[in-house]
Amino acid sequence: MSKFRKGGKKEVGEISTASLPDIVFMLLFFFMIVTVIKEDDPLVKVEQPRATEVTKIEKKELVDYINIGVPQDARFGTEPVIQLDDAIAGLDDIRQWILDNKDERFEAEQPKIVTSLKVDKDAEMGIVGDVKYKLREAEALKILYSTLDDSDE
Repeated sequence: MSKFRKGGKKEVGEISTASLPDIVFMLLFFFMIVTVIKEDDPLVKVEQPRATEVTKIEKKELVDYINIGVPQDARFGTEPVIQLDDAIAGLDDIRQWILDNKDERFEAEQPKIVTSLKVDKDAEMGIVGDVKYKLREAEALKILYSTLDDSDE
């Protein structure tokens, strides 16, 4: 007598999907927690000046930031330089940077783009004037200066 049956078909049970939503939400929460929003690393020292008449920006996703200050790395010297995104740049790079940032956005958002200048309070106005001139050439006419709110103290 044989203990094993041959040729018998066994039915495979259904897979339970009751825990599937729990697994999906667990993965969703995991990726939400471990994802880091990229911010530009400061390559220049910018100590912002204080101001009393300050307004907050509503749509920060439409703001392009230009940092102007003394570089933190001594290889770039001790004079104020320009930082565009994550790189030290020259005056001639500003126009192309503005055009690239415009191309990355929807056509309806392009007229609403604002360029924010984060300038070190000890920087001379010569480099700021040169940057503003290049922004004018690139038709980036909405400019604001980033400051700290002095009315809090």
